[in-house]
Amino acid sequence: MRTGQVTTPFGRRPMTLALVKGQLQTPAGQISRPVEKWKVFRDIAEARQLLGLQDRALAVLDALLTFYPSNELSSDDKLVVFPSNAQLSVRAHGIAGTTLRRHLAALVEAGLIHRRDSPNGKRYAHRGQGGEIEDAFGFDLEPLLLRAAELAGLAQQVAAERIRFKRAKEALTLCRRDIRKLLTAAMEEGAEGDWGQIEEIYVSLIARLPRAPSRENVEAILEEMAMLREEIVNRLEMQVKTQKTDGNDGQNGRHIQNSNPESIHDLEPSSEKEQEAKPEPTKVLQSETLKAFPLSMVLRACPQIGDYAVGGAISHWREFMAAAVVVRSMLGVSPSAYQDACEIMGSENAAVAMACILERAGHINSPGGYLRDLTSKARRGEFSLGPMLMALMRANGERTRLVG
Repeated sequence: MRTGQVTTPFGRRPMTLALVKGQLQTPAGQISRPVEKWKVFRDIAEARQLLGLQDRALAVLDALLTFYPSNELSSDDKLVVFPSNAQLSVRAHGIAGTTLRRHLAALVEAGLIHRRDSPNGKRYAHRGQGGEIEDAFGFDLEPLLLRAAELAGLAQQVAAERIRFKRAKEALTLCRRDIRKLLTAAMEEGAEGDWGQIEEIYVSLIARLPRAPSRENVEAILEEMAMLREEIVNRLEMQVKTQKTDGNDGQNGRHIQNSNPESIHDLEPSSEKEQEAKPEPTKVLQSETLKAFPLSMVLRACPQIGDYAVGGAISHWREFMAAAVVVRSMLGVSPSAYQDACEIMGSENAAVAMACILERAGHINSPGGYLRDLTSKARRGEFSLGPMLMALMRANGERTRLVG
């Protein structure tokens, strides 16, 4: 800590604890290697938003640095510059006096320079017989030397954030292009599916993107867009595999039913014979075609299942599927119904289906009957988890906005 270098401002400018703190936090006797002043300036320009500086403040700092004769800031030299406001204004491209004073104060507040005010508030230097500067009153540039490494780190942080933002926007552009062209191809070539509804979801996602989005905005929309693209590809892939299976088996005229599904309120089969019924052996198990979504997305859509996990938290699929078994028992879904779902959808997808049912438990009369209905549709190639998860994500997001 340095106790002999704290100075107070001249005239009506008040002394604040922040100014005291800024001067006391400068390490005493710290030996710093010389740094190139314009490199430090470029780092500050890169990190100006993190430092709370405007472009005009950078112009003022640029002008101050031009009054320091050497290109290197060194602890062996006097780092105080003492130009008048008129000289600063000229080198800062004619900036007005009030604006100049405001941005000088901003540089002091950011801890990039310190004031060294003289008794009368003027800026000048005392020189020795040889013309060397013995003492000076003006603006001390020493913080730039001592904070050079920190400022370089901030600049790198900003640069990394910019790259991450750029890549997120590129990924979103590619995802939007893929979805748009896949939807167009599916509609123009008459592929089976509710493509109009999927297009509405796509349009609603685009509408949620602000005019000037942040990286967080872009990544949130990208996550849901990627999920929608995966859903489209999954549906098209199921149709391709179904057509290939039909061709190999010589089955002509088979088509996917688009009629309304059975009521989700139907009671679960009660007889032991019905519960132990297995899928027809000629059907293709959809566990081969249904793709599991990322666990992070599923947990965002179905947060309640975390209450049934050991320790109340889920970090991988094994914990998720164990929690789904607890939910199955709690909702009264028979083991055979859940086993059928696992065989047709796959274990992970069946667990996701249970988590979705848990989220909508208040609207479902018979969870077991609902699961069997989903399993039946999956066996016919008419079911995918994507729309269900996206609907729950939108519902959870709306509830969050209403609560917040």
